[in-house]
Amino acid sequence: MVTYLFTLFALYFPLGLDPLKIETQWTFVIIIFAFTFLLPAVNIGLLKLFGTISSITLQNRKERILPFTFIATLYLVITYLFYSRTGVSMNDNLFKFLLIADALVVVSAITTLFYRVSIHSLAAWGFIGIVVPLNKLSEDGSLFYPSLVAIVLAGFIMSSRLQLHVHTTREVMIGAVLGLATSLIGMVILF
Repeated sequence: MVTYLFTLFALYFPLGLDPLKIETQWTFVIIIFAFTFLLPAVNIGLLKLFGTISSITLQNRKERILPFTFIATLYLVITYLFYSRTGVSMNDNLFKFLLIADALVVVSAITTLFYRVSIHSLAAWGFIGIVVPLNKLSEDGSLFYPSLVAIVLAGFIMSSRLQLHVHTTREVMIGAVLGLATSLIGMVILF
Protein backbone atom coordinates (compact mmCIF):
# COMPACT_ATOMS: atom_id res chain seq x y z
CA MET A 1 0.00 0.00 0.00
CA VAL A 2 2.90 2.36 0.63
CA THR A 3 4.05 1.90 -2.95
CA TYR A 4 0.52 2.58 -4.19
CA LEU A 5 0.31 5.70 -2.05
CA PHE A 6 3.57 7.20 -3.30
CA THR A 7 2.78 6.18 -6.89
CA LEU A 8 -0.55 7.98 -6.56
CA PHE A 9 1.29 11.03 -5.26
CA ALA A 10 3.79 10.92 -8.14
CA LEU A 11 0.93 10.76 -10.66
CA TYR A 12 -1.71 13.02 -9.13
CA PHE A 13 -0.44 14.84 -6.04
CA PRO A 14 3.28 15.74 -6.25
CA LEU A 15 2.90 17.94 -3.15
CA GLY A 16 2.69 14.68 -1.17
CA LEU A 17 6.28 13.91 -2.14
CA ASP A 18 7.58 17.33 -1.17
CA PRO A 19 10.60 18.04 -1.03
CA LEU A 20 11.50 15.50 -3.73
CA LYS A 21 12.12 16.94 -7.16
CA ILE A 22 9.92 15.68 -9.99
CA GLU A 23 12.87 13.87 -11.64
CA THR A 24 13.64 11.86 -8.48
CA GLN A 25 10.09 10.87 -7.52
CA TRP A 26 10.01 7.63 -9.53
CA THR A 27 13.40 6.58 -8.18
CA PHE A 28 11.97 7.09 -4.69
CA VAL A 29 8.87 5.00 -5.55
CA ILE A 30 11.12 2.16 -6.77
CA ILE A 31 13.17 2.32 -3.56
CA ILE A 32 9.99 2.28 -1.47
CA PHE A 33 8.73 -0.74 -3.43
CA ALA A 34 11.99 -2.58 -2.81
CA PHE A 35 12.04 -1.89 0.93
CA THR A 36 8.33 -2.12 1.74
CA PHE A 37 7.33 -5.01 -0.52
CA LEU A 38 10.25 -6.97 -1.92
CA LEU A 39 12.37 -7.17 1.23
CA PRO A 40 9.44 -8.19 3.49
CA ALA A 41 8.31 -10.75 0.87
CA VAL A 42 11.81 -12.25 0.72
CA ASN A 43 11.89 -12.29 4.53
CA ILE A 44 8.63 -14.22 4.71
CA GLY A 45 9.87 -16.61 2.02
CA LEU A 46 13.04 -17.25 4.00
CA LEU A 47 11.08 -17.79 7.22
CA LYS A 48 8.99 -20.40 5.37
CA LEU A 49 12.08 -22.00 3.82
CA PHE A 50 13.73 -22.40 7.22
CA GLY A 51 10.55 -23.68 8.86
CA THR A 52 10.01 -20.74 11.20
CA ILE A 53 6.51 -20.31 9.78
CA SER A 54 4.28 -23.04 8.39
CA SER A 55 2.77 -20.99 5.55
CA ILE A 56 3.42 -17.71 3.77
CA THR A 57 -0.23 -16.84 4.39
CA LEU A 58 0.52 -16.53 8.12
CA GLN A 59 -2.77 -18.05 9.26
CA ASN A 60 -1.55 -18.61 12.80
CA ARG A 61 -1.46 -15.40 14.90
CA LYS A 62 1.66 -16.50 16.76
CA GLU A 63 3.50 -17.09 13.49
CA ARG A 64 2.70 -13.51 12.47
CA ILE A 65 4.58 -11.95 15.38
CA LEU A 66 8.15 -12.42 14.09
CA PRO A 67 7.51 -11.31 10.48
CA PHE A 68 5.40 -8.34 11.55
CA THR A 69 8.00 -7.26 14.11
CA PHE A 70 10.68 -7.50 11.42
CA ILE A 71 8.60 -5.52 8.94
CA ALA A 72 7.74 -2.82 11.51
CA THR A 73 11.41 -2.53 12.44
CA LEU A 74 12.35 -2.35 8.76
CA TYR A 75 9.86 0.49 8.13
CA LEU A 76 11.12 2.43 11.14
CA VAL A 77 14.78 1.98 10.18
CA ILE A 78 14.12 3.04 6.59
CA THR A 79 12.30 6.17 7.74
CA TYR A 80 15.11 6.97 10.16
CA LEU A 81 17.78 6.43 7.51
CA PHE A 82 15.84 8.51 5.01
CA TYR A 83 15.53 11.29 7.58
CA SER A 84 19.14 11.16 8.77
CA ARG A 85 20.83 10.66 5.37
CA THR A 86 18.85 13.07 3.18
CA GLY A 87 17.70 16.64 3.39
CA VAL A 88 14.18 15.64 4.43
CA SER A 89 13.03 17.33 7.61
CA MET A 90 10.23 16.58 10.04
CA ASN A 91 8.16 19.35 8.45
CA ASP A 92 8.24 17.87 4.95
CA ASN A 93 5.11 16.15 3.64
CA LEU A 94 7.06 13.09 2.52
CA PHE A 95 8.44 12.49 6.00
CA LYS A 96 5.00 12.89 7.55
CA PHE A 97 3.51 10.31 5.18
CA LEU A 98 6.36 7.92 5.96
CA LEU A 99 5.57 8.34 9.68
CA ILE A 100 1.91 7.52 9.08
CA ALA A 101 2.91 4.39 7.14
CA ASP A 102 5.23 3.46 10.02
CA ALA A 103 2.40 3.96 12.50
CA LEU A 104 0.13 1.65 10.49
CA VAL A 105 2.76 -1.10 10.43
CA VAL A 106 3.56 -0.70 14.13
CA VAL A 107 -0.16 -0.84 15.00
CA SER A 108 -0.38 -4.03 12.92
CA ALA A 109 2.55 -5.59 14.76
CA ILE A 110 1.30 -4.60 18.20
CA THR A 111 -2.25 -5.75 17.49
CA THR A 112 -0.91 -9.10 16.30
CA LEU A 113 0.55 -9.70 19.75
CA PHE A 114 -2.99 -9.90 21.14
CA TYR A 115 -5.42 -10.51 18.30
CA ARG A 116 -5.45 -11.65 14.69
CA VAL A 117 -6.85 -8.92 12.43
CA SER A 118 -7.00 -8.55 8.67
CA ILE A 119 -3.87 -6.65 7.74
CA HIS A 120 -5.22 -6.33 4.20
CA SER A 121 -8.25 -4.51 5.58
CA LEU A 122 -6.09 -2.40 7.89
CA ALA A 123 -3.80 -1.35 5.03
CA ALA A 124 -6.66 -0.58 2.61
CA TRP A 125 -8.48 1.62 5.10
CA GLY A 126 -5.21 3.17 6.25
CA PHE A 127 -4.69 4.20 2.62
CA ILE A 128 -8.21 5.67 2.52
CA GLY A 129 -7.61 7.55 5.77
CA ILE A 130 -4.69 9.31 4.11
CA VAL A 131 -6.10 9.94 0.63
CA VAL A 132 -9.64 11.09 1.48
CA PRO A 133 -8.57 14.02 3.71
CA LEU A 134 -6.12 15.11 1.00
CA ASN A 135 -9.06 15.82 -1.31
CA LYS A 136 -9.44 19.17 0.44
CA LEU A 137 -5.85 20.08 -0.47
CA SER A 138 -6.13 18.94 -4.06
CA GLU A 139 -7.21 22.12 -5.81
CA ASP A 140 -8.04 20.43 -9.10
CA GLY A 141 -9.88 17.49 -7.54
CA SER A 142 -7.27 15.06 -8.86
CA LEU A 143 -7.61 12.76 -5.84
CA PHE A 144 -11.40 12.46 -5.96
CA TYR A 145 -11.60 9.51 -8.36
CA PRO A 146 -8.59 7.70 -6.86
CA SER A 147 -10.32 8.05 -3.47
CA LEU A 148 -13.51 6.51 -4.83
CA VAL A 149 -11.54 3.67 -6.42
CA ALA A 150 -9.72 3.09 -3.11
CA ILE A 151 -13.01 2.82 -1.22
CA VAL A 152 -14.45 0.35 -3.75
CA LEU A 153 -11.24 -1.69 -3.73
CA ALA A 154 -11.26 -1.75 0.09
CA GLY A 155 -14.74 -3.25 -0.11
CA PHE A 156 -13.51 -5.89 -2.53
CA ILE A 157 -10.49 -6.63 -0.33
CA MET A 158 -12.64 -7.04 2.77
CA SER A 159 -15.17 -9.19 0.89
CA SER A 160 -12.43 -11.39 -0.53
CA ARG A 161 -10.95 -12.00 2.93
CA LEU A 162 -14.39 -13.14 4.09
CA GLN A 163 -15.18 -15.12 0.92
CA LEU A 164 -11.90 -17.01 1.20
CA HIS A 165 -12.65 -17.74 4.89
CA VAL A 166 -9.28 -16.28 5.81
CA HIS A 167 -10.78 -13.92 8.39
CA THR A 168 -13.97 -13.49 10.36
CA THR A 169 -16.17 -10.43 9.95
CA ARG A 170 -14.86 -9.17 13.28
CA GLU A 171 -11.20 -9.50 12.19
CA VAL A 172 -11.90 -7.65 8.94
CA MET A 173 -13.85 -4.87 10.66
CA ILE A 174 -11.30 -4.40 13.43
CA GLY A 175 -8.58 -4.17 10.79
CA ALA A 176 -10.58 -1.54 8.89
CA VAL A 177 -11.26 0.53 12.01
CA LEU A 178 -7.63 0.34 13.17
CA GLY A 179 -6.31 1.33 9.74
CA LEU A 180 -8.73 4.21 9.27
CA ALA A 181 -8.31 5.50 12.83
CA THR A 182 -4.51 5.29 12.75
CA SER A 183 -4.18 7.15 9.46
CA LEU A 184 -6.80 9.77 10.29
CA ILE A 185 -5.18 10.45 13.68
CA GLY A 186 -1.80 10.69 11.92
CA MET A 187 -3.21 13.12 9.36
CA VAL A 188 -4.78 15.31 12.07
CA ILE A 189 -1.65 15.37 14.24
CA LEU A 190 0.90 15.81 11.46
CA PHE A 191 -1.04 18.08 9.13
